[in-house]
Amino acid sequence: MKNYITKSVAIVLFITTFISCKVSKDIEVPKDAFPENFRNVSTSNDTTSIADLEWKNFFTEKDIIKLIDSAIAKNNDLQIASKNIEIAQYRLTQARWGNIPEASLFVNMSTNRPSENSFNGINLNQFLNQNHIEDYSAGIGLSWEADIWGKIRSQKKGAFTGYLQSEEVKKALQTTIVSTISKGYYNLLMLDSQLEIARKNLKLNDSTTFIIKLKYDAGQVTSLAIQQSEAQKLIAAQLIPLLEQNIAIQENALSVLTGSFPSSKERTLTLNAIQLNNNLKVGIPSSLVSRRPDVKSAELALATANANVGITKANLYPALKITASGGLNSFETSNWFNIPASLFGTALSGLTQPLLNSKKIRTQYNIAKLEREKTVLNFRQSVLVAVSEVSDALVKIEKLERQHFFLQERVKILQQAIKNSNMLFKTGMADYLEVITAQANILQSELELANIKREQLIANIELYRSLGGGWK
Repeated sequence: MKNYITKSVAIVLFITTFISCKVSKDIEVPKDAFPENFRNVSTSNDTTSIADLEWKNFFTEKDIIKLIDSAIAKNNDLQIASKNIEIAQYRLTQARWGNIPEASLFVNMSTNRPSENSFNGINLNQFLNQNHIEDYSAGIGLSWEADIWGKIRSQKKGAFTGYLQSEEVKKALQTTIVSTISKGYYNLLMLDSQLEIARKNLKLNDSTTFIIKLKYDAGQVTSLAIQQSEAQKLIAAQLIPLLEQNIAIQENALSVLTGSFPSSKERTLTLNAIQLNNNLKVGIPSSLVSRRPDVKSAELALATANANVGITKANLYPALKITASGGLNSFETSNWFNIPASLFGTALSGLTQPLLNSKKIRTQYNIAKLEREKTVLNFRQSVLVAVSEVSDALVKIEKLERQHFFLQERVKILQQAIKNSNMLFKTGMADYLEVITAQANILQSELELANIKREQLIANIELYRSLGGGWK
């Protein structure tokens, strides 16, 4: 009996290996989803991109590297993403056992005492001379479903793409964290620079107000001049606590990202000391699939949808199931292990075709096909967003460079105007309003210049992130 069961299972395995086929055809990623090149970039076949750089090589500031290192090790969202990867890995391992027969060990004992006046009770007393029956069994049960229509293979594929998607989700999260931390650090440097500008302007206003008061005592100006000068000084004074507040809030935000309690953040550089990277290669749009995690995840979602269509389509066809069991069985415990007399074995195979619930299964299949069509659209949308973000970053880098140039020239002119207005005011050749106006202009322009420098640095980060950099 044992050899018969083994041979039967082997024959069925052999046959189903050759007759198994995939009942649904997969849809591939649309080839026309990508443009030939990014906007404002000349056509090129150069596939190299700054996204290929590890973040430790893209950022040169030690303070940023230290913050990102801490975030990767302690950020709670990243740790949750790592747990999701582990969960997906367990599901993949479980799916890989889909073709393996289910085996269970059983040990059973039953006793039955029929009525002495019943037909069974009379026969029991007549033939066995006892009023009850005992039965003892021990053995192994097997159950296996042949993968005729590729359903189990589709389940494995779905579990595998789910595992890969969980990895891409973590990569996408890391790229966001890397860019957010670096932006936050550059924002801190800008706030530090603006705070220094406000304090410097406050001292300049103090000096101007002192001179105006001397002229007022000499009868050369009215009290209106003093009031105007003090009002301008208060504008710079008001900026100081506002900037200090924003610095503390930004430091707290960085603390949350790095998985630590709020604290001050070390800055060993100034904003003006940072050099902009002008060698920014973008590569070609189609490379976004391999570099950008959210686009890759959208591609994997299509693979998962293909697998779901295969599973629901296979459910429409007959399922071949084989069950077998074998072991020891006896009416008496004394004969339970009397081998080979107590050995038993059974084998059963059959095809099961859905009938009454076939409409429900077909509905599930139709829904799976529509879900797959949605994933194609989602993939196209993810590509559109990615290409748009790269193009946005490129145009920002280009136009911010021009803005920075003009604003820098404006600041140089206003710095000279401050010197001239102070000299002319002291000699009585300029009005106090000209001095106050010059101070207000230089304050605003220097604050804008610091902001433009930060925007340039952030545009570089956005280009790096939008190309898929930051997860390596």
